[in-house]
Amino acid sequence: MNQHDRFDPEDHPELEQTDFDRLTAKGVSRRNFLRGGAAAMGLFLAASPLAQAVAAATRTEASKLIGFKAVPASTADSFVVPEGYVAKPLISWGDPILKGAPAFDESGTQNAAAQAGQFGDNTDGMSFFPLAEDRALLAVNNEYTNYEYLFAHQGKQPLTADEVQKSQAAHGVSIFEIRRNARGEWEVNRDSDYNRRITAYTPMELTGPVAGHALMKTAHDATGTRALGTFNNCANGQTPWGTYLTCEENFHKYFASPEDEMDVELPAREKRYGLKSGNRGYQWYRHDERFDLSKHPNEPHRFGWVVEIDPMDPTATPKKRTALGRFKHENAALTIDPSGHVVVYLGDDERGEHLYKFVSKGKYNADNQQANRELLEEGTLYVARFSANDGEIKGQGEWIELTHGKNGLTAENGFADQAEVLIFAREAATQVGATTMDRPEWVAVHPNNKTVFCTLTNNKNRGKEGQPVGGPNPRAKNNYGQILRWWPHNGDHTANRFDWDLFAIAGNPAVAEGLYAGSDNITADNMFNSPDGIGFDDTGRLWIQTDGKYSNKGEFAGMGNNQMLCADPQTGEIRRFATGPIACEITGLTFSPDHRTVFIGVQHPGEDLAPSHFPAGGNAKPRSTIMVVQREDGGIIGA
Repeated sequence: MNQHDRFDPEDHPELEQTDFDRLTAKGVSRRNFLRGGAAAMGLFLAASPLAQAVAAATRTEASKLIGFKAVPASTADSFVVPEGYVAKPLISWGDPILKGAPAFDESGTQNAAAQAGQFGDNTDGMSFFPLAEDRALLAVNNEYTNYEYLFAHQGKQPLTADEVQKSQAAHGVSIFEIRRNARGEWEVNRDSDYNRRITAYTPMELTGPVAGHALMKTAHDATGTRALGTFNNCANGQTPWGTYLTCEENFHKYFASPEDEMDVELPAREKRYGLKSGNRGYQWYRHDERFDLSKHPNEPHRFGWVVEIDPMDPTATPKKRTALGRFKHENAALTIDPSGHVVVYLGDDERGEHLYKFVSKGKYNADNQQANRELLEEGTLYVARFSANDGEIKGQGEWIELTHGKNGLTAENGFADQAEVLIFAREAATQVGATTMDRPEWVAVHPNNKTVFCTLTNNKNRGKEGQPVGGPNPRAKNNYGQILRWWPHNGDHTANRFDWDLFAIAGNPAVAEGLYAGSDNITADNMFNSPDGIGFDDTGRLWIQTDGKYSNKGEFAGMGNNQMLCADPQTGEIRRFATGPIACEITGLTFSPDHRTVFIGVQHPGEDLAPSHFPAGGNAKPRSTIMVVQREDGGIIGA
C-alpha cells in the first residue's frame, strides 16, 4: 500500500446507506464476540456440509500446525525470525537484473536507463514459477517509489524528463531467475534470458468487454485496445496455467493537470476513483502527456485493472483483463471451482469500498493449458452484500451480479452498456446496494477446504454517514482492522450465497477494552494492527502480514514494527513469525514448492526519512528488499 493513501482523507464522496448498512452491532463486547460469534458457530455450522472443515475462530487451543517459537514485538532496524530460522536478503531495489545493468548507486543520480535494468522499488506481491528442481522465476510487483530516496534532490525540485522516466521505470513488475546453489541458498541469476522489467511504459493489450470502447480511446490509441504501462502494482495472483496476475491499485495519484489548468472539472464518477486535477506528487504529467488530465481525460480509464503476464515468455505482451472490473485492486485470489469454472476473489482497497468475485464463462481444462489462457477474457462480475442479526458478528451474504440491464444497471441509472459497468465498477456496486467495507485488501482461499479469508485493514471513517457500524465492520473509527472469513453454500464458489464470520479482530488488549482490545485470539504476545497481506501454504497455515502504524505509542503501544504472523484456522491460534525494520511494511510472500523456503517482502524501510539503513546497515540508504527465510535444519517453514 502506497504511504500516501494509508491514512489520508477519503478520495470519493460519501456513499448512501443501503438497508443492510443500517444494521448496527449494539453493545458487542470482546467477550460477546466469543459468545455471539465464533462460539455460537457450532450451531450455525451444524447444518453445513463444511462443518468439519470450519472451526470456531477464537478458540486458542494448542496448534498442531504451528511449531516455531513466537518472536516478540520489535522496534529494531532489522528483520527478525524465530529461533532455528535464518533470513538473508535476496534482492534489493536497484540491484541489476538485466544483462549489462549497473550496480545500485546510493547517490540518487543514476538515470532512467540504469533503473530500467534494475530491480524496481517497493516490492509487494510476488509468485514463484518453477523451472527445475533448483531453478525458478520470481515475478514481483514494484508498487511505487519513494522520491526522498530515488532522487538526490529528494523530489523537492521539478522533475526532468529523464527523472520522470526513471520514476516510471522503478514501478511495475520485475521478473528474474533464481537458482539454488550448492549450500541450498537461493540467489539471483543476473544473466538469465528470462529476466525482464515491465514498467509504466511497457506496451499492453486491453482485452475483454471494455476493449475498443469509446471511453478507452485516446489521442495516443484511437482503437482503445492498446495501453502503455502498469503502475502502483499492489498484490498479485497466480494461475494454474502458468501466468502471473498483477493488480493496479492507487492509479489516481499519477494523474494531474498543469499549474495553469487548476480549473479542470472532473465528473463525479471520476472523483469516485480519487482523480483530482491537482494531484502532482509524482509529476509524470510534466514530461509524459498521457498523465495530463486537461488533455487526455480518458487515460485514467486504462488503469485500475488486473493484468495477466506470461513470465516464461519475455516477448509476450501483458493483457489487461477488463472483465474483472476497474477499481483499486489489491490482489486476485484465483481458485478452480469443482464445476470447472475459474473464480477470482478481488478486494478494492479504499475506505468504504467493496469486495468482488469474478466467475469465468468457460471452464478450466487441465489438458489444454493454452485454451485456459482465455478464461479471464469473459465472465460475470459480482459484488458482496452482507447481512447479520443485530449485535452479532456473523451472518449471511450474497453476491450481486454486475451485469448491464440487471439490478438497476441500466442507461436510466447512468450505465449505457456493460463496458461502463466495468469501467465504473464502484458506481455499479453502489447502485446494487453492496456493503461498504473497512478497506478489503488481500483475499486467500484455503487449499484444503472451501473457506475464504480477506483482510479488512482499517477504516478511520467507519461510523460516519454512508459507512455505519455493523456486520463485518463492527467498530467505529477502526484503526486496527479485522480478518473476515466466509464459505460458499454447498462448497460451491460460483454460488450466490455464503455464510461469514470474523476470524480475528485485531486490537490492543494492553491499552483498550471491548472490541478495541481485539477478539479473544488476540493477546499481548501476538497483537498487531492493519492486517494486509495474507496467504496460505499448502498445509493450511494462514500467513498474515501487516501494514499499520508503527509509532509504538498510544493506541499502538507495544505493537512495534510491522510484522508477519502465522495462524491456524482450525484452532484460531495466531503466532508472530517475523518483524521488520524501522518504518517498513511487510508485504508479499511466496513459497518454494517443497515449502522449505519462504520469500518475504520488506517494503519502504525508512519511509519519510525515518532512521532506517536496512538491509546494508551502517549509513546506507534504506532499500526495499526480498528476504529469503529457511530453517537451519532444512525443515518445513512454520512446522
